[in-house]
Amino acid sequence: MDQLAKALARNGVDVFLASSQVTLEYLTGFAEDGHERLLFHATKADGNGCLVCPSLTETHARKAGLTDVRPWHDSEGPDQAVLRLAEEWNLRSAVIAVDDEMRASSLLKLQELLPGALFRPGSSILAELTKAKTAEELASLRRAGQIADAALPKLLGTAIKPGVTERQAARALLEEMERLGGTPTFCIAAFGPNSAEPHHETGDRVLGDNEVALLDFGCLVNGYHSDITRCLAFGDPDPEVARVYEVVHAAFLAGMEAVRPGVPAEEVDRAARKVIEDAGYGPNFVHRLGHGVGRRGHEPPYICEGETQPLGVGNVFSIEPGVYLPGRFGIRIENLVAVTDGGFESLNEMPSPTLPVV
Repeated sequence: MDQLAKALARNGVDVFLASSQVTLEYLTGFAEDGHERLLFHATKADGNGCLVCPSLTETHARKAGLTDVRPWHDSEGPDQAVLRLAEEWNLRSAVIAVDDEMRASSLLKLQELLPGALFRPGSSILAELTKAKTAEELASLRRAGQIADAALPKLLGTAIKPGVTERQAARALLEEMERLGGTPTFCIAAFGPNSAEPHHETGDRVLGDNEVALLDFGCLVNGYHSDITRCLAFGDPDPEVARVYEVVHAAFLAGMEAVRPGVPAEEVDRAARKVIEDAGYGPNFVHRLGHGVGRRGHEPPYICEGETQPLGVGNVFSIEPGVYLPGRFGIRIENLVAVTDGGFESLNEMPSPTLPVV
């Protein structure tokens, strides 16, 4: 909260409104989703804070340690609670930064009640706090990565093999991460031609002989995410699969080796993308190289063209180049890395330089 207040003052912002569970918990230790009801924690640039919430949330908030709680009842709505706060804090003409995840209905209600206030995105201000991970945060991210690393090898040839469906493979990975001590969050399992869809929706396609399996999955440890992608083949795949895998692996290494403090994020993307472009697959690399990871699965810094902000020690993000050949197959390799004084630390084991064939 003290750091946030200082960041608000530096950026000429009067108040920050936190509404997502992730941001609320990060700033205050209290986490609850207001859903359709207006709920936010307000922090002033002078360090004062208060929670505006439905009355059914008041007890929970006070148990979590919040002292300035402004409840409103369903029968009256939130208008008067917001207007009273606006009068006390002089918010009618204030500069107000809001969570990226604030519901549109909540923001529209606030804009209606405070038409003279200037609302702006708060993500860049929050990123000043969250981008540089502490030693404790890095320890949780490392452990989440270790759990993801350990889960897949235990399942190859047993729960993941020709004849199983994408859904069955995903369920097995999620259960294994939970067994190893993580809280599973997601798994994209994409078999055969489905692997050419970067955000394939896991379904009931059966893994066939001589096909590619793309598995993108992760879990939480102490609220911090892992995110890893591995590709492998079963049987005797098309020779181009192995060639594309080696191109993607070379791009993966080029991206990692470009990571060091002070380097603009876009330069890391360019280093990996050049390898894929030089191999003739440039049009088939259809997304950014990576995204920040922490309490959110996607957060700053974003590793893509146009991101000129320099990387800093403690930044954690994915390196995930991919080549996708529609109707045939796709290859993506992904690790999380942390920026260190000397370059980077991989938070996952290094992937095989050649296509793993089971």
